[in-house]
Amino acid sequence: MAGLEIDRVYKRFGQVEVIHGVSIEIEDGEFVVLVGPSGCGKSTLLRMVAGLDEISDGVVRIGGRVVNNVAPKDRDIAMVFQNYALYPHMTVARNMSFALEVGRASKTEIDGKIAKAAGILGLEPLLERYPRQLSGGQRQRVAMGRAIVRDPAVFLFDEPLSNLDAKLRVQMRAEIKRLQQDLHATTVYVTHDQIEAMTMADKIVVLRDGRVEQVGSPLDLYDRPANAFVASFIGSPAMNMLRGRLEGGEKPRLALASGAFIPLDGAPAAALGREIALGVRPEHIHLGGEAAVPAQVSVVEPTGAETFVNATIGGTEIVCVLRERVSCRPGGSLDLSLQGAPLHFFDIETGASIAN
Repeated sequence: MAGLEIDRVYKRFGQVEVIHGVSIEIEDGEFVVLVGPSGCGKSTLLRMVAGLDEISDGVVRIGGRVVNNVAPKDRDIAMVFQNYALYPHMTVARNMSFALEVGRASKTEIDGKIAKAAGILGLEPLLERYPRQLSGGQRQRVAMGRAIVRDPAVFLFDEPLSNLDAKLRVQMRAEIKRLQQDLHATTVYVTHDQIEAMTMADKIVVLRDGRVEQVGSPLDLYDRPANAFVASFIGSPAMNMLRGRLEGGEKPRLALASGAFIPLDGAPAAALGREIALGVRPEHIHLGGEAAVPAQVSVVEPTGAETFVNATIGGTEIVCVLRERVSCRPGGSLDLSLQGAPLHFFDIETGASIAN
């Protein structure tokens, strides 16, 4: 295995620049997820690493070797695609062995690698089947097996689970993570699903409009987002953003445009007296308490362990996730509090976090 370095990489299509000097360092054996909304450049970046798209400027290094002008087949990478990209006329075994055959590996080597990969992925009973005879999850495992037998320096995954149903995505998430840990494989994984990113990654790179917004561990990004975009993108349901003027005094409070006030436990001095966006995660809002304010309920979604409540405070919509069983109905009222909640303060213009 080997580390991967993306050093001030740009991508231009004619006069249109879509990747703007992205730099990312990925350590040997690290599982890194590139995440962001559609059109943010994550798949384009992955394809440049793979050699499928030309790099307009900057450098990509794999194991310390510059690979900008190296053909994809010689980069020592293996890629798993969203649509599996299996050969329909070949059996599972031939799909997995084909690249080794082209590389003139010996039959003994090929048989050994196929057997090892099939054992890891539970494909032994399926080796003589054709792709049309497989389920979506089985096809994805074959695509992963084809990557494993090449024993590459870097594994690349391009939204590999997006064609699977919700239950199978959860199962395959765990399988890919387990596989990466067993192989100690340097892995770059692209997804638009922040739940996949949070549950699988050692390190997450959040992209927007071809730029890196923040890099860090899943919990770093969740607990300490660098800006309002990262705060809203990471987490499900998304972080609530309440816009208003932060007023000081013995106890700070957020004054909403409607004239309603939300009492706060504290606030950074740099935010006092300013128009800000106050961020609070849905699970950190709770019922009752001295600092509670009335909220008008619009939607109630009981899930069993939790209850999702959509409500408005002074005309501002919020979502809260309550562990308590609540009996409220749409049109009713709840007293909600931010007391004791981890709060995030963001500049209204730039979106940057305002530090304590």
